Amino acid sequence: MTALARGENRPAPADRMTVTVTCSAGVDVSALLLNADGRVRTDADFVFFNQPVGPGVTYRHGSGRGDMVDVQTSALPPDVDKVVVTASLDGSGPPTFAAAGTLLATIGSDSGALTFPMDGLTTETAVVCVEIYRRGGAWKVRAVGQGYDNGLAGIATAFGVHIDDEPEAPAAPNPPAAASVSAPNYPPQAAPNYPPPAPPTSYPSAPAYAPPAPSSPQQGALPMQSDLFNPNHAEVTGVGIQKQGGKMIKVAVNGEVLARAGSMVAYQGDMQFKALGSGGIGRAITQRLTGEGVPLMNVSGRGDLFLADSAADVHIIDLDGSDGLTINGSNVLAFDTSLSYRIARVQGAAGIASNAGLFNCVFTGRGRIAITTHGSPVVLQVDQPTYADPQAAVAWSSSLQTGIKRNDSFGLGRLIGRSTGEGLTLAFSGRGFVIVQPSELPPGGLIGGTGGGQQAGQSGGALGGLFG
Repeated sequence: MTALARGENRPAPADRMTVTVTCSAGVDVSALLLNADGRVRTDADFVFFNQPVGPGVTYRHGSGRGDMVDVQTSALPPDVDKVVVTASLDGSGPPTFAAAGTLLATIGSDSGALTFPMDGLTTETAVVCVEIYRRGGAWKVRAVGQGYDNGLAGIATAFGVHIDDEPEAPAAPNPPAAASVSAPNYPPQAAPNYPPPAPPTSYPSAPAYAPPAPSSPQQGALPMQSDLFNPNHAEVTGVGIQKQGGKMIKVAVNGEVLARAGSMVAYQGDMQFKALGSGGIGRAITQRLTGEGVPLMNVSGRGDLFLADSAADVHIIDLDGSDGLTINGSNVLAFDTSLSYRIARVQGAAGIASNAGLFNCVFTGRGRIAITTHGSPVVLQVDQPTYADPQAAVAWSSSLQTGIKRNDSFGLGRLIGRSTGEGLTLAFSGRGFVIVQPSELPPGGLIGGTGGGQQAGQSGGALGGLFG
């Protein structure tokens, strides 16, 4: 086994090689296929945990023994001149490679192995470990060890990956052309006047329902009867997203809608379901680093779709484009394709929680969104300083200013474990509303943290995983 120094190059040991990257801290390994200009040809040339296969390159999870990238040079496209293998901190450990120990890249093959230990890293959060490149009709390997301070997203951007892309929506099967690009024509509502109006009650209600007249009993059998045939259980009518009782929504699909993956409980008609992950490479990277995001599916076709999430209470909110809605990703059930969203840090939360801080989804545009709460919520008008437990605040007006308030004084009592259990709260100011559920656990519980309740959020690792 031959050790390489930073900047050293050697002939590639074989046509097929496996680059394994190990570190005492948790790292994500990725590869980028670059053209002669040193940039990806398309976003498909970025091979990582959410897109593990590219032409001639495959990513494999190492199950704790170091992630791997398999490269077969003879299978690389002729316009690919270089493959770079990178490593980035996954957010579960130290904030930079200065405290991460030695980062080691091993290039293995049937003809032998090359190693490249990367020491002396400081503020870097992502590193280009090695590159496999063409030179004079042959392939060579170079030890790089070049670092970036802005993580996996920084590396992707540097090599031309578009990290703000939106998922490409499939064409709807035979709907009218406008159905897949415009929001449903919901009944009009008055412009919001804070506090925001309660969910409208003027939507078309369920039609009067009467069970069909029973046919004549056969052979003495009694006609079927049940309180299930009460009009309260009948299907609602109306376009787009409508409440179906208190814990389910019905979507009259005539084109497409975006919904939480796995939330379908029934449907009628012709529907196609396509998983979208978190929506694009950019959101996949951001979700990996923050724990926040919405695992989405695109539902297209024509018919009636019924959605629910663990019997949580459902609520409908209409956005008119004048303000955005900031919401926990775990509370999103479905939304019109006319809305867009991004993952953003909660203002004032940097450095309070995990390395990344507190993050939520911010929805903007015109359209309807269905959200869930664990219990019946309260909607607070922010006309004075307002505070909420981070795990109970479901959503709020994006125009509000936010921050973190420490409620416990930091003294000997906290050092030996005595606390009110309400150490940190979200602070809101401005004009808008905050939706607060009667629970300190979002649907699905904590993502990325351990334990539960506000005390579990006193440590950075747990609080950093609240929203996801």
